Amino acid sequence: MGRSRYLITEADKPHCMTCTVVEWLAVFTRPETVQIVLDSWQYQRRHAGLKLYGYVILENHLHFIAQAPELDKCVAGFKAYTARRIIDHLQRQQAERLLQRLHFAKAAHKRDREYQFWQEGVHAEMILNEAMMR
Repeated sequence: MGRSRYLITEADKPHCMTCTVVEWLAVFTRPETVQIVLDSWQYQRRHAGLKLYGYVILENHLHFIAQAPELDKCVAGFKAYTARRIIDHLQRQQAERLLQRLHFAKAAHKRDREYQFWQEGVHAEMILNEAMMR
């Protein structure tokens, strides 16, 4: 899948975003993987000025409403950090079937990694007014 056509156009404005695990794999059924996501957001709230207005974590994707001075960098950092931590967790748990699927999902030209966790890009829509926030 190519990069998303949805862009974070005004990084300092709140955006509703969706991040999806490759192949829609059910990874967030494990409490430990959900905690990795929550810990990452907590870190970004403290150190990157992330304002997290709400979120929903489903078994294979997540939705959240957030803003930050450099939201695009926050999201990129979030995806990189959570992917690495979740893959490390799956390796420790010897979740071979999931790891194989994450390995096969990696594009052949990506030689700097063994696995692909998140789908490329992020579905982001800017919140234009208070009515959209509700």
